[in-house]
Amino acid sequence: MPSKPARAWQRMLSGRRLDLLDPTPVDIEIEDIAHGLAFVARWNGQTMGDFAYSVAEHSLLVEDIFSRMQPNAPIKWRLAALLHDAPEYVIGDMISPVKAAVGPGYGDLDQRLTAAIHLRFGLPAALPKTVKTQIKRADKVSAWMEAVQIAGFSEKEAGKFFGRPNAEIADGLHIRLRPPVEVRQDFIARHEALLRQM
Repeated sequence: MPSKPARAWQRMLSGRRLDLLDPTPVDIEIEDIAHGLAFVARWNGQTMGDFAYSVAEHSLLVEDIFSRMQPNAPIKWRLAALLHDAPEYVIGDMISPVKAAVGPGYGDLDQRLTAAIHLRFGLPAALPKTVKTQIKRADKVSAWMEAVQIAGFSEKEAGKFFGRPNAEIADGLHIRLRPPVEVRQDFIARHEALLRQM
């Protein structure tokens, strides 16, 4: 008797059943993404403060930094910056050394989920290379700030891993540690604001 295939879907709080191996845009809801990301800790939770620094908070910061670095970018690319880590709402966040050790499987899952998420919200399944590179630069600025402000890195050490950001880009920006419910609400509100401008 043939064995049943392993279950590959997850039931979301919205009631959707998201197939992690073959995700479809119709099973993607922003409320599920915001909720999941608000409860996923960056840096494996090894940050100072009374709350974990969530991927949702990081995503809000990256979108802000991207907008400063690319002030004339179309709104759709700002939305892409906000959603740059969205797959982590179901596959979690792994620090880079762990991703490298896990191998291509994690990256494949991430790519499939990213494509479904992008299509759900009117973005191309795969971003243009230049846009992806610009978002990655904003991501590295955020990582440097996080490393120095809440993850215990010296500025010199953070600079080795992430590069030292232009002072003007990071001027006035600070890492925020807040309860997940607040971050979740702000993530949804920012997503809705960007969609209205598209």
